[in-house]
Amino acid sequence: MVTGGATATALASGLVTHLLLDRLLKAGIVLAALLVLAIGMTVVWRRTGTGPRDRD
Repeated sequence: MVTGGATATALASGLVTHLLLDRLLKAGIVLAALLVLAIGMTVVWRRTGTGPRDRD
């Protein structure tokens, strides 16, 4: 068990840092997936000719 304010603060700080890095990593993965999806959709639209620019 942790006793002492300084040690508890250090552990809490480490936990907060870990959680922030975890959140940033997950956000980066989601952004990368959205970028890949957007690029893939653009390629499909251009090859099939059914993009928003092709509408009359």
